[in-house]
Amino acid sequence: MRDRPSFPLDRLVTRLKQSLGIIQKQDIQIASEILGLPTNNLIQVGDDCAAIPEVDGYLLLAAEGIWHVLVESDPWFAGWCAVMVNGSDIAAMGGRAIAVVDTIWTEDTTKATPLLAGMKAASQAYNIPIVGGHTNFKSAYNALSVAILGRAKKLISSFQAQPGDLLVVAIDLQGKMHPQFPFWNAATKADPLQLQQNLAILPYLAESDLCAAGKDISMGGIIGTLLMLIEASRCGAILNLDNIFYPVEISLETWLLCFPSYGFLLSIPPDNIDVVKKQFHQQNIACTVVGEIKQGSKLVLKYEERSSLFWDWQTDKFIFPSQP
Repeated sequence: MRDRPSFPLDRLVTRLKQSLGIIQKQDIQIASEILGLPTNNLIQVGDDCAAIPEVDGYLLLAAEGIWHVLVESDPWFAGWCAVMVNGSDIAAMGGRAIAVVDTIWTEDTTKATPLLAGMKAASQAYNIPIVGGHTNFKSAYNALSVAILGRAKKLISSFQAQPGDLLVVAIDLQGKMHPQFPFWNAATKADPLQLQQNLAILPYLAESDLCAAGKDISMGGIIGTLLMLIEASRCGAILNLDNIFYPVEISLETWLLCFPSYGFLLSIPPDNIDVVKKQFHQQNIACTVVGEIKQGSKLVLKYEERSSLFWDWQTDKFIFPSQP
């Protein structure tokens, strides 16, 4: 870690708003509007997984398409990420993964081999079996997507953040930045048992009634993930940048937007903070309070004695389409 250098907060806000991760997240609005996806149904749309009620809990279903640039340039890591990010989605909702299926298109078998090898390695490391899927090794392009199934007894949901909750970021800082992309890799060299135990913290928090709201930190980074959380929960938030720890070799701007491989943004009642932090610290995972959920619809960033409005989802929707 390092001392924080001063920086112009307003310029940082402008750059964050223009980032690809933030812009791409807004595409969710288009898909939701065209498909007519419900937001007040039995299965709420906008969570990390679809949570389908069962007799004694929830069946969790999610899917991820892997960034085509990563598939082309680092296919083994792309295969690993395909399993890792889906497992993270299940954990983020308080669940345990059951199995994954993959859909792979490549121009030939040679292009498929590292993708499949990366998936196999992650499947073994996280103990999430690959049980089937769809294969085409005579495609005009190379692409990979994975879907995952899991179960939860109690949910951690994007829709349950409450004003007065404290915002907590939990990230495994024991890794390094990918040489080409904004991915913090704390997984591929880690002990498999450690990876599994780290994910198990989330269902423990849900089942112990310590946390009911949160998300995994996705490709939108801490900023994009927080925007999705507060819009789904119809709340505002203050994010204190002074409280965010980040590795010495990268900038705060990069850290706010990167995918951390193991990272969760949680909305925690103040009385539960100490117990929650203890669970992560026992696994050597950095966990700190970085802000607060507030009434309203605005996300405000604070740095030292300054503050700046970053977003108001009431006037500028982020992921949910405007209601007619």
